[in-house]
Amino acid sequence: MGKSWVKEIYAKKLNEMIERGEVWEIRRLNGPTGPRALVNGREMIILSSNNYLNLANDPRLKKAAIEAMEKYGWGPGAVWAIAGYHELLDELHRKIAEFKRTEAGLVFPTGFAVNAGTIPAIVEQGDVILSDELNHGSIIDGIRLSRAEKIVYKHCDMGDLEDKLRQVHGKYNKILIVTDGVFSMDGDIAPLDKIVKLAREFNAMVYVDDAHGEGVLGDGHGSPAHFGVDEEVDFHVGTFSKALGSSGGMIGGDYEVIEFIRNKARTWLLSTGFPPAVAAANLKALEIVMTEKDRIRKLWDNRNYFKRRLDEMGFNTGKSQTPIVPVIVGDTKKARELAKMLWDEGIFIVPIVYPMVARGTERIRNQVNAGHTIEDLDKALAAYEKAGRKLGLI
Repeated sequence: MGKSWVKEIYAKKLNEMIERGEVWEIRRLNGPTGPRALVNGREMIILSSNNYLNLANDPRLKKAAIEAMEKYGWGPGAVWAIAGYHELLDELHRKIAEFKRTEAGLVFPTGFAVNAGTIPAIVEQGDVILSDELNHGSIIDGIRLSRAEKIVYKHCDMGDLEDKLRQVHGKYNKILIVTDGVFSMDGDIAPLDKIVKLAREFNAMVYVDDAHGEGVLGDGHGSPAHFGVDEEVDFHVGTFSKALGSSGGMIGGDYEVIEFIRNKARTWLLSTGFPPAVAAANLKALEIVMTEKDRIRKLWDNRNYFKRRLDEMGFNTGKSQTPIVPVIVGDTKKARELAKMLWDEGIFIVPIVYPMVARGTERIRNQVNAGHTIEDLDKALAAYEKAGRKLGLI
């Protein structure tokens, strides 16, 4: 047992979080995740997963992982920098570079670790970071860990970004523009074509975290490919944990840039890497995403159908441009009530409320995947219509 006064401090803080509705109820999955899954012993339609291409339970990923485990064992032994890594990672680094269309690639234990380690490695005191106001928390933490000046620009507002670039131009050693490729709560896409144009004008570096764009946009290669600006993005960040259905983070860039990060980023140098089995599954996932374009088309067919039907019912789906389709409720109590009603109808979603989103924009975040059938989507839509009418949302 710890000290009683420590327990009292955090019991009080926890109770305050509970009162504010800021504590997550974690559901238990009783089998693999997919378009449907057993959750708390009940089959549910899953609309809360990042598994966009339905690869999380793909037999080819499982087969690759099992074969690698039998050949290389399970654990990596220690941090990669000290213990070395299995030869699979060399192949994976080459495949990342091919996928990101860069000279070199590097894996990290997680996507969060990429941002938390890379941003403090590439900027320092005397530099400035311009960050979109809705960037992911891992970017925000990475910026905090750096000693660079931070300036936040209005969400996807190129006029505001240009104004701030003018203010900092010539006053700092390096300028870094950081943005998500696809924003995880609204499902809108950063205007990378305009961002790289401004970066050229003001001699700034561009850093894109494309966690929700990979496998979805640009024929699967992501948001830089979607805009045709692959070569003008300096730091291509991604993850294996969303459309690729696996685990781990990645970054692509010029060879010298990636080598510098490998030797500088603490989250790479000081973190134990993922097992060889995960590397093998990641390789297989990249191969599938780069060759099986029908999956991406099916994802978009499902997304377009689902969003169109929600819009026709009268729900507010915000600025969604991707398979992230929010239903914006604008009230914490109603968002929680809607989530409960959907859960009772067999739809697994969670309410997204303050502080995850601004007050007045509380919502349900839906994430459609390529494995959903029309029957799955119709059942979810019927549940939305029933609950929406009862709550006066439509």
